[in-house]
Amino acid sequence: MNGSAQEVRGARVPPWRNERVLRVLAQAVVLLATALFVGFLVRNLTTAMAERGLSLGFGFLDLTAGFDIAESPIPYRSTDTYGQAFLVGLMNTLSVSAAGIVLATILGVLVGVARLSTNWLVNRVASVYVEIIRNTPLLVQLVILYFAVFLQLPAVANAIELPGAIFLSQRGLFLPAPELTPSFGRWLVFVAVGLGVAVAAGVVAARRASAGRPTRRLGMIGLVTFVAISVGGWLLAFQAPIVIDLPARERFNFVGGMGLSPEFAALLFGLVLYTAAFIGEVVRGGIQAVRRGQWEAARALGLSERQALRLIVFPQALRVIVPPLTSQYLNLAKNSSLAIAIGYPDMFKIGVTMSNQTGQPVPVILLVMGTYLVISLATSLLMNIYNRRVQVLES
Repeated sequence: MNGSAQEVRGARVPPWRNERVLRVLAQAVVLLATALFVGFLVRNLTTAMAERGLSLGFGFLDLTAGFDIAESPIPYRSTDTYGQAFLVGLMNTLSVSAAGIVLATILGVLVGVARLSTNWLVNRVASVYVEIIRNTPLLVQLVILYFAVFLQLPAVANAIELPGAIFLSQRGLFLPAPELTPSFGRWLVFVAVGLGVAVAAGVVAARRASAGRPTRRLGMIGLVTFVAISVGGWLLAFQAPIVIDLPARERFNFVGGMGLSPEFAALLFGLVLYTAAFIGEVVRGGIQAVRRGQWEAARALGLSERQALRLIVFPQALRVIVPPLTSQYLNLAKNSSLAIAIGYPDMFKIGVTMSNQTGQPVPVILLVMGTYLVISLATSLLMNIYNRRVQVLES
């Protein structure tokens, strides 16, 4: 009896009944079908492009662009190449995306906390804002902001003046801007020295703490030393390393300071308001995911509601907040392509112009798609690194 059982266990399973073989075959069939489908699409694309005299090359990037760009953070003239023009669009996209991510995060956190407020008015205002913004298209919001708000602002002569030398007019938003002086480099030396002292003090304090020895407040001493050296370097400089350049009103426009065009301002405001509504809900959900006992433990320690949120609850909520927050950052960067509706020269708008002038739509589309893909992958990589740092490690 035992011998027959051993023979059955030792019998070789036929390939058509072996689960491992069947899994490999299924994956091979799916992979082959996918490759055939992709090959069919590529063949059709190349055939259609050849019939119309088109190509997949990117040689047109070295040709003269021949068109101006209204806003350019880097030097650009119409005699530059299409590659330089595309780089301008990329820089415009990155600038509005970076500023939008920072501002949307700040506003979104405030909205998320306000949604949990026990104050009825604060809670209702935040709820109405979230419901209105989340349930209307971003494109509609951008059009309203640009045509019904920014273009309806008064002329330069009657510009709205806000506290802090901030002006709003049909020309855009004008803000004070920091300006570096020749002594800035010398001041950086003092800052570097102070930072080195602070880091060294922190390392020594950490080693003493790990060895069970008193830290003697070395971390605080290092921080005070850093501030003292930085302030001393500022005072010893021949002139202030950084001065504030204020915008000044002239007859037709403002000079000095930092000016944001109506197109950039409308796009930035729209992206921030729209994305912050979603981030607010992400933050609210993350805070509510923290166990109620954490609040009770914080109160038992004598912490106020604000201290409990900042020191106990919010750090734990980050492990729930960060993954969906990454998606919102990616959406903001991709939604910036709606700038074409209000005339802001982002990467997509310049890509459309390049496509129309060169007659090479497919390479331009591939270039734009590939660039957005790189931006998204880089953002995801950074957020995933941060996500691993805030995750709670369970032993």
